Amino acid sequence: MVTMREGIRSEEGAVLVEGLLVLPILVLVMAAFVEFGFAMFQWNQTVKAVQIGARQLAVSAPILTSMTPFTDDLSGLQAGVAIPATVVSVTCGAGTTACDTAGMTRLIQGSDGTCNANIGGGVSGMCDFFPRLNAQNVRVTYRRDGLGYVGRPGGPVLSITVETFGMTFDFLILDALIGANSIPIPPHSVTFTSEDLLNGPPT
Repeated sequence: MVTMREGIRSEEGAVLVEGLLVLPILVLVMAAFVEFGFAMFQWNQTVKAVQIGARQLAVSAPILTSMTPFTDDLSGLQAGVAIPATVVSVTCGAGTTACDTAGMTRLIQGSDGTCNANIGGGVSGMCDFFPRLNAQNVRVTYRRDGLGYVGRPGGPVLSITVETFGMTFDFLILDALIGANSIPIPPHSVTFTSEDLLNGPPT
């Protein structure tokens, strides 16, 4: 029979107790690594989607409902003269004025009209790289900075900025534990200079 003094001095089971104390910490650290990696993956998806969107718009017909703000002050100028240095900027999408519906749909979904990472031919859309992205999360700004000349056959030379808004991280574990799905993905923007805004969408 083991006396109380012997039981107190016994170290049997100490490793098990220590393991039980350390295990939750190890699990938490591993979960944190997994969640951080998944968050970085989503951030990378967002960046790539914005890059693809800006590149597509640089060679596509504008998705603005009207281009007149960029040409209103050109009517009295001769063809071939430099575009005025006056900055003109128009924004659509993500809480601002509405973009052309067909153009925005093509920007988001690409030429096949679906969000599919395994796309074949045609033009990729933004949601092909980040499936959770939709039109409510995308803002497009066309800006005239004085590039090009009046009467240019390809249309005015504009700077085109594509930005994401209102996206949140979708965590694997933290969503259920602490409601971490409200953590926003930082807004990201990419700017390209337009090439030919009158040729219609790329095919």
